[in-house]
Amino acid sequence: MAEGKAAVLEIVKPGLSTTVQDLGRPGYYHLGIPLSGAMDRQALIAANLLVGNDKGDAALEAVFMGPEIRFLSDALVAVTGAELPPKVDGMEQPTWTSFPVKAGQVLSFGFLKSGARAYIAVAGGIDVPVVLGSRSTYTLGALGGHEGRALKAGDLLPTGPARPAPAGRSVPADLRRMPATPGVLRVLPGLYWHRITEAAGVRFFEDSWKVAPEADRIGYRFRGGRPLEFVPREQPFGAGSDPSNIVDSCYPYGSVQVPGGTEPIVLHRDAVSGGGYFMIGTVISADMDLIGQLQPHQTARFEAVDMAQALEARRQSGEQLKKLAEILT
Repeated sequence: MAEGKAAVLEIVKPGLSTTVQDLGRPGYYHLGIPLSGAMDRQALIAANLLVGNDKGDAALEAVFMGPEIRFLSDALVAVTGAELPPKVDGMEQPTWTSFPVKAGQVLSFGFLKSGARAYIAVAGGIDVPVVLGSRSTYTLGALGGHEGRALKAGDLLPTGPARPAPAGRSVPADLRRMPATPGVLRVLPGLYWHRITEAAGVRFFEDSWKVAPEADRIGYRFRGGRPLEFVPREQPFGAGSDPSNIVDSCYPYGSVQVPGGTEPIVLHRDAVSGGGYFMIGTVISADMDLIGQLQPHQTARFEAVDMAQALEARRQSGEQLKKLAEILT
């Protein structure tokens, strides 16, 4: 694709839930505005690098079902993340690989094979207005993205000027990170760990859990494990009557709250910033991308780690991204 050339995308069918996302808008969580951005940041970065974009440019995040997009201009495209087979005028294209789309052609998708969220990057990046430093969509606050909402049929999306980038570049298989089966989510215990009994803490990490249908950008709910047992105490003033209630506290990203002690909820990119449920711990940053690729009813378990292990996992994740950038730039 020639340098400086922009494209226009027409949304023919929006899919189940397709939004514009980049790497998010940090710095406003204390005001109740979440980070938002891609649920699977590494997949977004990979898609952008494949088409010659900066790693944080805006792309489309499609959940479970892909959109149908008519290209009004020539473009270079890449689809990463969930295995959601892209098709150009009905001809299947490889995932994790850049491919050209000509003006007038339609990009559509086959049935989902694995994962939950696919990332569709177009050379030049999706050029919607920047709001608080990001183009990401936060639908609860009607903020960012395209009119602050998921895409609809008839929407027109421009891209920025494209940089020269060849078609056919591919992400190596060892850098296509997806959840194992069952999924394993590493958790740093803490925060309110003292509120449960020692036996309950052991069972929490022993049990298998399943992703509940109530799993979205705000948080992923899990069910199927044994209920937690709480250390008896007199509830403090301001806390509710249930032993899982606390006086309101801040919620970090990845924190695991367990309302009623029965169904853990891992807070994700569009999470609220505080509330009155205790938190058993926090999913480490290196595993947050994996949560966004878990499907409802998929089995997962939690694994306890300490701070040194969490930091080492973060270092390894950073090394993967560095290697990806070296290969594709």
